[in-house]
Amino acid sequence: MSRARADEEEYWHSSKFRAFTFDDEDDELSQLKESKRAVNSLRDIVDDDDDDDLERVSWSGEPVGSISWSIKETASSSTSLLEGRDSSLQKGSSSYAAFPKQVSSYSLSSLFKGEVPHIQYGQMACLSLSALSDTGVKNYAPELRRPKAEYKDYSSDWSPKDTVRRMQRGKVCSLERFRSLQDKLMLLDEAVAGHDGNVITAVLIFLKRTLRREILFRELEVRQVALCHLIHFLKETGEQKLLLDLLRLCCFSLPLQLSQYREHLNIQDVEKRREFLKGCIGLPFSAEDTSHIQDHYTLLERQIIIEANDRHLETAGQSEIFRKYPRKASILNMPLVTTLFYSCFYHYTEAEGTFSSPTNLKKTFKIPDKQYVLTALAARAKLRAWDDVDALFTTKNWLGYTKKKAPIGFHRVVEILQRNNAPVQVLQEYVRLVEDVETKLNLATKYKCHDVVIETYRDLKDRIQLTAYKCKVERGSAEEEKINGILNNVVRN
Repeated sequence: MSRARADEEEYWHSSKFRAFTFDDEDDELSQLKESKRAVNSLRDIVDDDDDDDLERVSWSGEPVGSISWSIKETASSSTSLLEGRDSSLQKGSSSYAAFPKQVSSYSLSSLFKGEVPHIQYGQMACLSLSALSDTGVKNYAPELRRPKAEYKDYSSDWSPKDTVRRMQRGKVCSLERFRSLQDKLMLLDEAVAGHDGNVITAVLIFLKRTLRREILFRELEVRQVALCHLIHFLKETGEQKLLLDLLRLCCFSLPLQLSQYREHLNIQDVEKRREFLKGCIGLPFSAEDTSHIQDHYTLLERQIIIEANDRHLETAGQSEIFRKYPRKASILNMPLVTTLFYSCFYHYTEAEGTFSSPTNLKKTFKIPDKQYVLTALAARAKLRAWDDVDALFTTKNWLGYTKKKAPIGFHRVVEILQRNNAPVQVLQEYVRLVEDVETKLNLATKYKCHDVVIETYRDLKDRIQLTAYKCKVERGSAEEEKINGILNNVVRN
């Protein structure tokens, strides 16, 4: 009977499910003690002499006590400290700071032998201070600690002089703490006094970003060194609008203004150059120079319109002159005289109201008559449009009589016509209009205008020169017969 009872109890106690009792905690404690005894009993298995032969390594495989192990242990402890403190602050469930979970770095032999890890006093002090302090402090390995003097780098309470010195040494400094105008100007003055262009430029960039344009220009007007640095910086960065405003508001010498005006030569884009010239109109030039800049801007604007229209006509093939004489170059950025020649060559017959009309260009830019006649004569003579050349010098008086008049002198007209291979008949017509007799004879002889030479000697009644000139013409030609006729009439008279 007792044996059956014992078997029954053994059956029920062998089940892993048990009823709740208040002795459960005692059972767990007893189990923990038994586990501890079991671990301690393993000390006999491991020999004491083997501890010296084994190398202690951490879970990452690095030797315990090395420099890399010390750095990683310190970094991991600092990170765990900060994470534990942040989580305790967020939850608000405990008023005590959470201690970090230490990463085991001891050998397996020490674990089996039951040795208690030895913690140095300095490490315990560092751990307690890091865990209980309100502000997190980074822990560095002893050999990686920075000098105490460099801890000032994290301070923002620097004077303008100290800030400039640090910038000269290449250290990063925040200029945002200089908020008042007085502090910013003191910083700029210290930078100028340091004679370091990079520092001056850095301070100017800060001032350009934090000050209004009028205030910055006003203060730079009395600081010429900083002003020159800012002008050079704006030129390098291509901020033309701000640069033009700076030149316009401040009083500069004429060479600086002309230097700024010459910057348009470096601008390749036509639209950008036009906008740049438009901004140069407001610079403090003299009245005459301002007029020239205005004409330059107007000319470029006119050239853009003419170029767009002529390119369309040339591409479409709608104009005969473009088919017969294709354009060799663009009209953009060309001088006024070249533009006038182009207009006289391709658009001579257009009405005055069009932008490409030569008459419109003459009136708009106030081109003198001599310049206009020379340019138009060269263009029409190149096209061999002799009727246009004749009309260029024909004028009418108030009675309606026509008369040929040349503001450049007919001797220059003859030279231009001869360079464009004008026929002898055309040349003779304009050689006769030369007023000076000696010049007329020289031109007629040079360009073989025999009729003019013969008529001139006849008018001078110079029989000797007429007889001598007879030897220069071909025998039996019309010129020889004309000379003989003149000599016979003179003898008869």
